[in-house]
Amino acid sequence: MVLSMAPIRIVALEGDQTGQELLEQALRVLDARVLGLEIELVRFDLSLESRRKTQNGVCLQAAQAMRQTGLGLKAATITPEGAGDVGSPNRILREAVDGKVILRTGRRIPGVTPVGGVHHPIAVCRMAIGDAYGAEQWREATDGDELAHRTETIRRSDCRAVAEYAFRTAKRIGGRVYGGPKWTVSPIYEGMLKEEMDAAAERHREVAYEPVLIDATLAGLVSGAATEPLVVPCLNRDGDLLSDLVLPLFGSIAGAESILLALDHQLRTTVAMAEAPHGTAPALEGKDIANPMGMILAAAALLHYAAEAGAEPAEDASRAVYESVFEATAAGIRTPDLGGHAGTTEFTDEAISRVRAKLEAWSSLGAAS
Repeated sequence: MVLSMAPIRIVALEGDQTGQELLEQALRVLDARVLGLEIELVRFDLSLESRRKTQNGVCLQAAQAMRQTGLGLKAATITPEGAGDVGSPNRILREAVDGKVILRTGRRIPGVTPVGGVHHPIAVCRMAIGDAYGAEQWREATDGDELAHRTETIRRSDCRAVAEYAFRTAKRIGGRVYGGPKWTVSPIYEGMLKEEMDAAAERHREVAYEPVLIDATLAGLVSGAATEPLVVPCLNRDGDLLSDLVLPLFGSIAGAESILLALDHQLRTTVAMAEAPHGTAPALEGKDIANPMGMILAAAALLHYAAEAGAEPAEDASRAVYESVFEATAAGIRTPDLGGHAGTTEFTDEAISRVRAKLEAWSSLGAAS
């Protein structure tokens, strides 16, 4: 039964190869007959062919639509390597919606052995713009040698967004804010993020706070620091590297989703674009064996942000999807990458069945809690 409320409008950003196949699986979970929510999809074809045909015009159109709806679900896409080609759609989307923060959360997957005994969620709260990316670079010859220069820039407003969102996330997941930049070596540049972390800690005294230099953070993450859920605030470059370390600590990146957030001056979410952290996996295309967990979890995350924006029933749906995905794996319904025998469609079918059962039971009880 579809609840009586305004439709939740989501921009579906279509992609390439297995990325598109997994998007379609996630959209099956968002069906009104599954969630009881009226969801209106606005589709844009962000495949490599479409981006080349429109010279990235379709990316800008999709970004404009997300600024209007506030929600986007993106499939994995191909980024060509040629300097004269269309480049990365993620970069274009990020800049066009004024994205500030990228949040990636790694989680333990039932039945999958984590690395180093990591069991609690770890969220990397990364600056989405500036820093080493987009820096001005040049070289010059001098005294028979060659010098390479790079001018990097970060904004205090972006540091504030990362720090504030890290503390909000830690409060939501019941964890502590851990880590930070190398502020001792770079007190002017990297110290700006540390200053905003300290200020956010004052605003959120109920959240545990353990600032640690980035090198010690890396060591801690692989040597037992995650005795409870952690949120790690970091600069753009550090966050890129940290994500590639943290997510595999759980034995697979399948239990994670990636969220790009645009925030207003009061640090309220204006756009949330969710996606899986993996690529297009061309070798798996058409075989119905790719793991849809990441894309389904991205859909669950998006429902949380829909609830934040006022569609309150979407929070129950978000929780139901999260729980159903991990309960399915705990029951042994896993794709081959996790040592199971389930196909892509079979796993999604199982998740959908569990979501329906949960929402029906919760409805009978009158609440999800």
